[in-house]
Amino acid sequence: MNWHLYILSGIFIIAGTFHLIKPKAFMRIMPLYIPYHKALVYLSGIAEIIVGIGVLFTQVRSYAIWAIIIMLIVFFPVHIHMLVNKKASLKLPKTILVFRLLLQFGLIYWAYLYV
Repeated sequence: MNWHLYILSGIFIIAGTFHLIKPKAFMRIMPLYIPYHKALVYLSGIAEIIVGIGVLFTQVRSYAIWAIIIMLIVFFPVHIHMLVNKKASLKLPKTILVFRLLLQFGLIYWAYLYV
């Protein structure tokens, strides 16, 4: 298996784990129009861990990759919210927030390479 897949897997497993360890940080960045912040933070964390593990198995890799792509697209409103809402920005500089938003496109492309 390509070592890039281990890195991709690790990114999502680690990110998902942080959703479960530090849910309040993730709840703070969610737009107010999205309901059930706590439940969605936990569900998205679990989903990230599952797809991260799924990337490692040939039998389900394609499904996991598509799930990653869909999640990254679904998470766009959160990144935009962080960029335009000072309270949700976690006091990060605008340049970091813009980079983070653009990084989503790079991650989508990276994942798509393995479909």
